[in-house]
Amino acid sequence: MATEEENLGNVKRQLAKLFEVSLRTIVPDEPEVEPVVVACAGKFGDYQCNNAMGLWSKIKGKGTDFKGPPSVGQAIMKNLPKSEIIESCSVAGPGFVNVVLSKKWIAKSIQKMLIDGIEKWAPQLQIKRAVVDFSSPNIAKEMHVGHLRSTIIGDTLARTLEFSNVEVLRRNHVGDWGTQFGMLIEFLFEKFPNVEEVSETAIGDLQAFYKASKQRFDDDPAFKERAQQAVVRLQGGEPKYRNAWLKICEISRKEFHRVYERLGVHLDEKGESFYNPYIPGVLKELNDLGLIEESQGARVIFLEGFNIPLIVVKSDGGYNYASTDLTALWYRLNEEKADWIIYVTDVGQQQHFDMFFKAAKRAGWLPNDDALKPKVTHVGFGLVLGEDGKRFRTRSSEVVRLVDLLDEAKDRSKTALLERGKAEEWTEKELDQTAEAVGYSAVKYADLKNNRLTNYTFDFDQMLNDKGNTAVYLLYAHARICSIIRKSGRNIEELKKTGEIVLDHTGERELGLHLLQFSENVEETCTNLLPNVLCEYLYNLSEVFTKKFYSNCQVVGSPEETSRLLLCEATAIVMRKCFNLLGIEPVYKI
Repeated sequence: MATEEENLGNVKRQLAKLFEVSLRTIVPDEPEVEPVVVACAGKFGDYQCNNAMGLWSKIKGKGTDFKGPPSVGQAIMKNLPKSEIIESCSVAGPGFVNVVLSKKWIAKSIQKMLIDGIEKWAPQLQIKRAVVDFSSPNIAKEMHVGHLRSTIIGDTLARTLEFSNVEVLRRNHVGDWGTQFGMLIEFLFEKFPNVEEVSETAIGDLQAFYKASKQRFDDDPAFKERAQQAVVRLQGGEPKYRNAWLKICEISRKEFHRVYERLGVHLDEKGESFYNPYIPGVLKELNDLGLIEESQGARVIFLEGFNIPLIVVKSDGGYNYASTDLTALWYRLNEEKADWIIYVTDVGQQQHFDMFFKAAKRAGWLPNDDALKPKVTHVGFGLVLGEDGKRFRTRSSEVVRLVDLLDEAKDRSKTALLERGKAEEWTEKELDQTAEAVGYSAVKYADLKNNRLTNYTFDFDQMLNDKGNTAVYLLYAHARICSIIRKSGRNIEELKKTGEIVLDHTGERELGLHLLQFSENVEETCTNLLPNVLCEYLYNLSEVFTKKFYSNCQVVGSPEETSRLLLCEATAIVMRKCFNLLGIEPVYKI
């Protein structure tokens, strides 16, 4: 178990420590039993320990004095050590131990966070270094709406892990190597005999350039042959071909950068070409282990549970995704020493990941038990759909360019602000910054609030709605809290040092309890790699603040003004940290 200092702010873990002491006392012969503590919304308590039934099934028939789950529950409750955390306990039904937290302790914990900073509420994970492999577009192709999900989900998972004190290597595994570069390079030579003159402006639309080269490749056998030769010469390192390849990659990167800049996402690129020199050595290692076999001219790894083998060298001697992905995994384990490697791609690639993870286990690179480290996880996600319920495309059935999509979100957001008369109140810069923050955040949140495994419908009107579970509603809720604090005219930094939080009203206590559950929700987001858990927490926090606290507890001008302003400030701080973890830029006035 972690130390007291490490569990600061994580109520569930602090209670688990207390229940562990009790369990060790009542069943010293069952050291494997871990406390099962959950938050509950019932009238009997704030948290519940649910060990009694499971424990009873383990110990009955072993000469125990207990008569059944309820008596186990009573014993768990009676043997809890004294603690300032707990106000009262009771046992319900088949031994559920309900815990009511001390409102004094809740208030004290929030006050401590206000002074020490929200970082003290960061979860402590048993992971030192993680690789998050996300976004990963293909060179010379536009980033489309499918890349949006990988980029947004991957960034949020990286942010929550970083906040939880994990060193995160954010990897952009771009498709910058392979046979398609032969046709692109050859087409480039045709259009621009002097490669040095090639610029972004000269090439124009990369997507159109790619399509034209593909058309040429399909229609002209002589061109196709030259393109195939170009691949060999590129892989052989001929300077002319390598420079052309670098040029194409550079132009593509600029296009990607436009998207990343708008989304506020930072990535370190290690593309397929980076791992290419390591492939022969890795395949030799797998071959020496007896894993690789010949099959129909290809070299493959047969895996139990799959009716097709994993091809690692194609019949023409070329490498493929599996050869690159196995090599990247080897590199991340041996060179980068990661103990958790997370891949964020669409669910359609699940089988590929299952197969190469299985191959890595056969090679002894990964433990067979998924609970042990190092571990690998495929974070799958569903499709983005249009309003017609089909894959999201433009009217001309093209895949939607991401840059255009984000710019439209900003434009629509700006229009809404102008309709509300903000042009008279704000400077052009303020208007622009707010439109950007709200527009981009709306797109991100609409994606993140769904369970990532489901498909979701891309709908600007729904995203930019200021009512319901949307980024706009949450950003405005935060701005309103900031406005309450500003209007009080009090120095909030001074109040943090001198004021005291009191939770006498049920609305105050409910808000305080919800604030304190921030840490365990971030931990659940990290553990299960589900950003929607954090979104749900944030939305509920906003609802509790508005409907339970602010509607019933006057802040400014009340006898409890100081305490309630501190609760407002604590709510704003927690909301801002949630925004930060979701990659959302807060808004301070509306």
